[in-house]
Amino acid sequence: MPKKDDAPPTSGYTARIREAVSRIVAGLPTDEPLEAATSARRRLKRKERRRVVQSALERHFAKAELVPYQAELIKLLQHLERTGKKIIILFDGRDASGKGGTIRRVVRYLNEKHYRVVALGKPTDEQKTELHMKRYIEHFPHAGEIVLFDRSWYNRAMVEPVMGFCTSRQYREFIRRVSGYEERILADGTTALLKLYFSVSKEEQARRFERRRNDPLRQWKLSEVDLQAQALWDEFTEKKYRLLQKTHKRESPWWIIRSDNKHLARRETLKLILKLNSYRGRSRKLDFEPDPKIVIRGDRELKIMKKQYRKHGRYLG
Repeated sequence: MPKKDDAPPTSGYTARIREAVSRIVAGLPTDEPLEAATSARRRLKRKERRRVVQSALERHFAKAELVPYQAELIKLLQHLERTGKKIIILFDGRDASGKGGTIRRVVRYLNEKHYRVVALGKPTDEQKTELHMKRYIEHFPHAGEIVLFDRSWYNRAMVEPVMGFCTSRQYREFIRRVSGYEERILADGTTALLKLYFSVSKEEQARRFERRRNDPLRQWKLSEVDLQAQALWDEFTEKKYRLLQKTHKRESPWWIIRSDNKHLARRETLKLILKLNSYRGRSRKLDFEPDPKIVIRGDRELKIMKKQYRKHGRYLG
């Protein structure tokens, strides 16, 4: 099981197993998985076998560690159903920062009738003439429901201005008005808004992009923005700073999730969601306090970035 202070592995559990087996895969049976596994075990060198067993065990215990928190999320959703309350969770941040994988862990065991994952594509020509928030508001939760936005209206504060998908005026207007919109979202007293920014290092982002390029099952994830993300790193970082400076509010704060280690990011996100929302039947045995090395409040992240600027003359991440 990964420790809190461990450096993130350079590849995932499955990738490490695949790498160990790749030397002998040509001679294994292709139509009998159990026979292939037995044959592989015999052909692998002792060091390779240890690596495969270690990776398999790490994967097992990483999944098992999330299960108690996923069970608590079921309780939370049942509480929303009983009380008619609603939760909106925004998953924003850099490309390849682990947003999608974390969303899948959040909803893994939830009742599909009471949650929705919303990932909007490019706006239509008609939508471009309307209020920017409108197409997001149309997907807001009903009573007893959770809606998770895989990228949110904050695209207007990060991706769009950096990539030239909006004008400077549109960007400024959004930054000026968005907190007011969010105040109105929260005004009914039945809706909770949780804003998450997933923060990955430049080096780890590059590794994940390279994996996407070389993996036929992941190549579809590479987008126009992905292909320019490394070259535009500093521009995205500047927009991240302005985002936190202008839209981190006491009533709707930002939470930064350090996501170089995917497992820790997923586990601590589950903890944060559960900690910030009250519900009946909360376990007294679980630790719901997020690791402060992984989960950082927006105002604290601003202080960190200001120190970076004073020391290096620029914001680092």
